[in-house]
Amino acid sequence: MSKYLISFPSAAMHVAPGELEAVSRDAHAVIDDAKAAGVYVFGGGIDESVPPVLVSGDGQVTDGGYPWAPTLDGGFCVLEVPTRDAAITWAARIATACRCAQELRVFMFDPQS
Repeated sequence: MSKYLISFPSAAMHVAPGELEAVSRDAHAVIDDAKAAGVYVFGGGIDESVPPVLVSGDGQVTDGGYPWAPTLDGGFCVLEVPTRDAAITWAARIATACRCAQELRVFMFDPQS
């Protein structure tokens, strides 16, 4: 089985203020289903109130991330499923719950992980 990253950037969510509670409820219901199905690995959201730092090999810390990379924010989950089609099905359920499209990526297999 492969692990898949399902994610969205914060800017993708356009939810009316009164709808946020329903989005949260619906998203948590899908995650509960994934847990019950035994495919949930972990998930969460990037805490955007804590700025990133870049740590070099010698331990030097610089404020901010890679200057050339897009900002990493939003929410994500990692699921372990048997096929890409299964991952697409879960991503579609999450997209419906979150009211925004989800990006799907597969992790490369690493036998030491």
